[in-house]
Amino acid sequence: MKPIKSPKFYVRCASSLVTVLTFLTVLTSVAFARINVVTLPGRDSVQLTIYNSADLTLVRETRYLTFRKGLNKLEFSWANTLIDPTSVEFRALTHADKVEVLDVSFPPRVTNTLEWRINSEVAGEVQVEIRYFTSGISWSADYVAEASRNEKQMDLAGSVRVTNNSGEDYENAQIRLVVGVIKLVEDIAQLARQGRPGQPMNMPTTLAFDSLDLKDRNEARRALGALAKSAAQAEERPREIIKEGVSEYFLYTVEGRDTVPNGWSKRLPSFKAADVPVVSYYKFEREQWGDQVMRFYRFKNDKENKLGNEPLPDGDVKAFRFVTDDKLYSFVGRTSVKYIPIGEQVEMNLGNDPEVMCKPTLTNWEKTDIRFDDKGAVAGWAIKETWQIEMQNSKDIDITLDIRRNFSGDWSLATDAKYEKVDASKVKFVIPLKPREQQKLVYEVTTRYGTDATR
Repeated sequence: MKPIKSPKFYVRCASSLVTVLTFLTVLTSVAFARINVVTLPGRDSVQLTIYNSADLTLVRETRYLTFRKGLNKLEFSWANTLIDPTSVEFRALTHADKVEVLDVSFPPRVTNTLEWRINSEVAGEVQVEIRYFTSGISWSADYVAEASRNEKQMDLAGSVRVTNNSGEDYENAQIRLVVGVIKLVEDIAQLARQGRPGQPMNMPTTLAFDSLDLKDRNEARRALGALAKSAAQAEERPREIIKEGVSEYFLYTVEGRDTVPNGWSKRLPSFKAADVPVVSYYKFEREQWGDQVMRFYRFKNDKENKLGNEPLPDGDVKAFRFVTDDKLYSFVGRTSVKYIPIGEQVEMNLGNDPEVMCKPTLTNWEKTDIRFDDKGAVAGWAIKETWQIEMQNSKDIDITLDIRRNFSGDWSLATDAKYEKVDASKVKFVIPLKPREQQKLVYEVTTRYGTDATR
């Protein structure tokens, strides 16, 4: 079995170097610096808190180290990974009051490595935590909507996909996913590549939180630290995703543990809601979509509509519709949705539906009410246009067609059909159509120009 990689940790006792220094004075300083270095045991546990709005993951890992009483030296190496060295932190979880980090520095002439000098008042095993940011680990959401035959309800299922391209393997990791907006002032991957040689450690990466409005660096770090401790470690049992609110963020904790090697991607189920009320409707607006009729599904993320337990992260949606009583279904379309807070109504544009037709035709055009000024020049006039819109529903279900028409200038509309004025330049006709039904509507629009436009 291929061993799992991890950042390299080494420990050495300062007192044991005295004899080595005397004995090996002819060796180079680089060789001397790495004498009597012992590789530490692997991780005892690791927790990955992955943001979906930025290329940022908080890694929290624990190890059991054996310290000698007095001065110990611990090295951390991040070669060939996207770990941000400016974010690396060390603390003792057991004997915390007897284990103290004296200082931290980059070893001279050794790349991608830092060194902690640690004073321990105890000799023996100590559980420690290493925490840092990395980039290259991401997650995304996917949804599948299965609409009923009459498109009045749907089953909505969500899943999350986690991908690791950080250059680092994480064995037996607990995975936590954060929904929320975070902006990086400094890019984590860039900091990892730079290595920041010579810069003191324990300086947090500069972060700006939109929803928490935290500008102070230390406050940002404490907020992330609190987030890292907010969920209990999951026990081994069938996969679930536990959701909980953390301030204005939302935290998804994947139960159980997974080995997350570099180059790894895995899809995990998130939720499934049955019989979610949905409104299926169709839109026609030539200025947006040409002569195509676009199909939409609309639903609300609240408990009244069988959802609303958590915000829904942005992701891709595949929609299907059952077309027979024995659950044979057809593909409707696919789209992307943005972050959906609890209580928000969602419109999903599923693309063109060729079974619904809308065809506007200009049937008459005339210039009227021509006015002249005192010198005989044309000063104002009106244009009257008569439009006929043919509509056809070739589907086997009732539909609602939303037709938008746009006008400019000083205009007025005359029609027997009901319509709504959306804004100063747009009207909307909402037409219900039965299966296989055809309809026509006619309207006349008058647009005034010149001095006539002020009347």
